[in-house]
Amino acid sequence: MNLIERAKNIVLQPKAEWGVIAGETTSTGDLYKSYVAPLAAIGPVASFIGLSLIGASVPFLGTIRVPLLSGLSMAIVSFVMALVGVFVIALVINALAANFGGEKDQAQALKAAAYSFTPAWLAGVLHLIPSLGVLVLLASLYGVYLLYLGLPVLMKAPEDKALPYTVVVVVCAIVVGVLIGVVSGLFGGMGGAPYGMTGIH
Repeated sequence: MNLIERAKNIVLQPKAEWGVIAGETTSTGDLYKSYVAPLAAIGPVASFIGLSLIGASVPFLGTIRVPLLSGLSMAIVSFVMALVGVFVIALVINALAANFGGEKDQAQALKAAAYSFTPAWLAGVLHLIPSLGVLVLLASLYGVYLLYLGLPVLMKAPEDKALPYTVVVVVCAIVVGVLIGVVSGLFGGMGGAPYGMTGIH
């Protein structure tokens, strides 16, 4: 699996790419190493550069920068929590499968979660300019659409149940995002959902 090709295909031609993904046998370790970790790192790295090195321009106050050690701590905790978040949401997707006429398959659920985050992770580069970070939300909404397309293919859920399945997963993802944000705040002193968690909430 080529990371660049996969990211491009899942964003630009998701319907066809989900079919390809469904037929792949990818271990959790390989998926994390070759796809999840590199993409999930984009937001934290960009935000560290944007907040600690470039800084945010604030009217009447000039350029405000987060101290380097604080910025680095925030980035590391966000990255780790994003990795954890993907796995937890995959558990949710798998646990809910039968309720929506689908088939339980943890490996497929992990792929559904991971690849749905792609737009938000790619948009994480916008954190280089702190004021553009809000645009990541738009990419996150597209991630919800990707999940909607992927659940019937990967989890074998009937087409007519794909929408409610997606909605319930998104609601659960919001809860997961809030909880992980709290944990991030406790350990990293930052609060808020980690970069990439907005991929499906």
